[in-house]
Amino acid sequence: MSHHLLEGLVSLAGRTMIATIFLMSAIGNKVPQFNNVAGYMASEGVPLPKVMLAGAIVFLIVGSLSVITGFKTRIGAGLLFVFLVLATYFFHDFWTIQDAQAQQGQMIHFMKNLALMGTMLFLMANGPGRMSMDHRLVSRTQDSQLKQ
Repeated sequence: MSHHLLEGLVSLAGRTMIATIFLMSAIGNKVPQFNNVAGYMASEGVPLPKVMLAGAIVFLIVGSLSVITGFKTRIGAGLLFVFLVLATYFFHDFWTIQDAQAQQGQMIHFMKNLALMGTMLFLMANGPGRMSMDHRLVSRTQDSQLKQ
């Protein structure tokens, strides 16, 4: 197996693993439980919870599919980054919790989201890797420019 093929497969597997949490959150929880999730969002102080939830679902689905396919990856990672910042602020504000066990649980979620934010920044800075639509489009553009 060539180095380029292995690199491409590892990048594809990594992007798929990263994005699965977001895609499953949208289609496995937020869409089928829309009203319950919107109610929870309202109880946490999220303004316009149904509108924000609809936006979150779009960001999650579009962002995760973008990252998985490697098409407009930097934009998709940006959507997921924005989702993570808002979700972390509203739902994992461990610093406001008095109960030590609940505070520790929210701190774990906060740190997980912080790591995922770093992952999105990494994708935005470095792109999706070889086995992606973005890489394929750049390669085609370069090939056509060389032929001219």
